[in-house]
Amino acid sequence: MTDMSAPLFPTSFICPDISSKLAPVYSLRPLQLSDYKAGFLDVLKDLTTVGDITEERFTEQFEYMRARQGEYFVIVIEKVATGEVVGVGTLLVERKFIHECGLVGHIEDIAVAKSEQGKKLGIKIIGALDFIGKKIGCYKNILDCSPHNEQFYVKCGYSNAGFEMTKRFDKS
Repeated sequence: MTDMSAPLFPTSFICPDISSKLAPVYSLRPLQLSDYKAGFLDVLKDLTTVGDITEERFTEQFEYMRARQGEYFVIVIEKVATGEVVGVGTLLVERKFIHECGLVGHIEDIAVAKSEQGKKLGIKIIGALDFIGKKIGCYKNILDCSPHNEQFYVKCGYSNAGFEMTKRFDKS
């Protein structure tokens, strides 16, 4: 039987400074399988389209990511009293040939439950992902955002470095 509380990555990558600065009602930790039932996908639905993901498919995706240690870092902020996931963020580490085979962290899927917004949890999530990027050896973390979110990321220490371009493909 699968351990539902096993973390996606070692907890040593969680920033102790940021964890200690969270209000005691929250806990910062790696994603775990039990987060499927704790509202992880619901928080992402506040950000974008998630689709219909079964627990089996969630488990497959989780195990795929866990098998690639050092590449996928999905963190959650949990409301301790209820076990509910109220904040999420991802750092995906890309291996490059440039910068002496350097590593670049891609920050993705930053979301905070609507009921918890305005409590600076997003800033804590970004700080925690920046800590992971530095600890793993990335020479930079990058992210894409919509213009209306730019000022939030400026508060987190990021600066506008260009334009995002996208090309979407049909599923067929």
